[in-house]
Amino acid sequence: MIFPDLAAKLPGRGIYVSAARAPLEKAVAKSMFSRGAKKQVSVPDDLVEQVEAGALKRLQDTIAMARKAGKAVAGYEKVRTMLDRGEARVLLQACDGSERGKGKFSTPEGGKWIGHLTADELGLAFGRDRVIHAAVAAGTLAQRIVEEAARLQGIRQSGSQSAAQKESKNA
Repeated sequence: MIFPDLAAKLPGRGIYVSAARAPLEKAVAKSMFSRGAKKQVSVPDDLVEQVEAGALKRLQDTIAMARKAGKAVAGYEKVRTMLDRGEARVLLQACDGSERGKGKFSTPEGGKWIGHLTADELGLAFGRDRVIHAAVAAGTLAQRIVEEAARLQGIRQSGSQSAAQKESKNA
């Protein structure tokens, strides 16, 4: 049986697939997991969705850890203050936030901008309903957030949208 192991901690033989939607969908469609394992394996029909949900959860958990450590803030004024002081290394902005509001902030110098989470997804990381703007101070957690966000973005690309993005557009 194939299970998504995003933390690479489960026992058993591992089969690595790139953190991108197209190669993962191709591996599922062409039964490449059986070839990689050198025996017949069963692959869940929703493997790609499981990987996307797992990548989102890992990113949200890392952001929540940064928040609890006092390294992440949410809200327009708090983010503006952190950016003005030069403390922020990662700027997170909800993809469904207003372009006018998001345009008031620029990427921190030497930092990264992440803009592919919805306000609801970002809100879950901060224990709120919705968050449009967030910032993370420099450090190990900021680097982990950037890495996890890159994985999630790779899974979400290829012209497809996550279920959460589809729901937010339909609402």
